[in-house]
Amino acid sequence: MVKEASEPWVKLSPDNGGLVELRDIEIFLTLAEELHFGRTAKRLHVSTARVSQAIKKQERQIGAPLFKRSSRHVALTPIGEQLFENLLSPYRELHGAFTRAASAVRGKVDVLRMGVIGPAIDRYRALLEEFAIIRPNCQVRLRHVNFSDPFGLLRAGEVDVQLLWLPVSEPDLMVGPIILTEQIVLGVAASHRLASRESISLEDLGDEVVMGGAKPDYWREGLVPTRTPSGRFIEIGPSVTNYADMIPIIVSGEAVSPGFTHDARVMPVPGMTYVPIHDAPLAQWALVWCTAAENDLTRDLIRAAQQIGPSV
Repeated sequence: MVKEASEPWVKLSPDNGGLVELRDIEIFLTLAEELHFGRTAKRLHVSTARVSQAIKKQERQIGAPLFKRSSRHVALTPIGEQLFENLLSPYRELHGAFTRAASAVRGKVDVLRMGVIGPAIDRYRALLEEFAIIRPNCQVRLRHVNFSDPFGLLRAGEVDVQLLWLPVSEPDLMVGPIILTEQIVLGVAASHRLASRESISLEDLGDEVVMGGAKPDYWREGLVPTRTPSGRFIEIGPSVTNYADMIPIIVSGEAVSPGFTHDARVMPVPGMTYVPIHDAPLAQWALVWCTAAENDLTRDLIRAAQQIGPSV
């Protein structure tokens, strides 16, 4: 029998007059990430029935399904995807406010703001654990970075450091230790001609429309070259700035998109598969920060990275 976690007292009133508990929002966001009722229940320490009850309640209030369910798959509907995008940032801010208040009571006053791309926390989990040993009284706040403006938060002073794939060649930015190397894969529709292949070559991209959106160009080309090894142009198609916009384009077969092994592990999507690109160079992820804004917390994070070394 699952011992239910205590429910928060915060409740919100949508336009239809109903009440939405903060816990229900947390359940929706977690299910949108996990796409599995059992894993969601385990992660939140509630029963599977509690998860199902919360989702059905929200669907009644909204008047439309938020998830497509079958015996084998769970996937967000377009309304669910829109709700996820609209809720994620406000929820994190609200949750962060309570966390900051509790941390202040416990004496946790130092804060390191770290920018990250994508949902794969395995990329930096070991780094954060090592940093917690070095700086036990520091709270790390994660901030999402869009593909279209990877250096904007750093330059605006909204984050202290970011975890980015290389290359990064900017005169005002410093590139630090490599945290992770991983294989590049190609995200394609399950019905795509390449979906059944064990691996593909960069040459195969010459026959495809490849998703764009990452800036600057040299940064995008580190993942999506402009030409195949034989010199053929690679057509760059729709531009996206986040994973939520990317998925329906891939699933529909409109375009394909290179990505990373860790994303493939944490983002199983019905109607989509990932195929390794066997001749693509390994992707390298490293810490990046503004040279002029380096501080003690940044230096301690760098030290933590140096101690654990890169993972694969």
